[in-house]
Amino acid sequence: MSSAVQLQHVYKFYNQVPVVNNLSVEIHTGEIFGLLGPNGAGKSTTIRMLTTLTRPSQGQVTVFGYDVTRDQFQVKRRIGVVLQQISVDGDLTVWENLELHGRLHHLPQPHRQQQINRWLDYVELGDRRQDSVKTLSGGMKRRLQIARALLHQPQILFLDEPTVGLDPQTRRRLWEIIRDLKRLGMTILLTTHYMDEVEYLCDRIGILDNGQLIELGTLAELRHHHGEGLVMHQAHSDGSSGDGDHTQNRWDYQFFPTLDAAKQYLEQQSDKTGMLVRPTNLEDIFVELTGRNLD
Repeated sequence: MSSAVQLQHVYKFYNQVPVVNNLSVEIHTGEIFGLLGPNGAGKSTTIRMLTTLTRPSQGQVTVFGYDVTRDQFQVKRRIGVVLQQISVDGDLTVWENLELHGRLHHLPQPHRQQQINRWLDYVELGDRRQDSVKTLSGGMKRRLQIARALLHQPQILFLDEPTVGLDPQTRRRLWEIIRDLKRLGMTILLTTHYMDEVEYLCDRIGILDNGQLIELGTLAELRHHHGEGLVMHQAHSDGSSGDGDHTQNRWDYQFFPTLDAAKQYLEQQSDKTGMLVRPTNLEDIFVELTGRNLD
């Protein structure tokens, strides 16, 4: 399997503190790779290095064989970026945003217009081409960002929290667009705080913490490694304060190799009060590894 992205022993220091710490990972051509981690784990810095916005302090970063430090022009030709923040120009029309982007990438006529029409239709904005961007909904603006990122036909698409703040129906529509791009052969690197998004979309998952890669694999591999069954036990803690006494509920988690093993353990308990069994999900594994939720 060919490599789209390679990071080899990569460090990034700020004020002599390693934000990315000896990171080595490979992203395969044609896969959707999910990069997870709590705030401050080094995800954004990693994306900035891959998209040539910041230089690695040590190590080598390549995108389709081109070094992000020495071959920035070649790297930029091969990447598309959709940022979490809305970055399309609200004072321009939908078409003008793409026309500007196409000219910045030196796309010739009539190829430029063909690509604009293609990707506007693809993200279902063809009928809004003359509308001012400021009149679009948040989901439409995000779809426009995707169309703009695809206009110059990149080989890899970086999606940084692409569905944050969107309603469930719009999120699902973007998920289908992302999966369809994979079917077209696009390589995608996705960061998100939505675990269900990763479970639905990603072929492989890498989890960062404190600038280091602490876990890597498919969801099935992660569940097999950590345990496919989970017993949850409701524990009570005294949450008393000066304003009065009250009891807080807390859940303890116990992993088992299989769901059947978890069920067998539960059946053996004389007191099953406050206990339940379910399959392990990605959020369980993430919290077990990092000790905290994504948000």
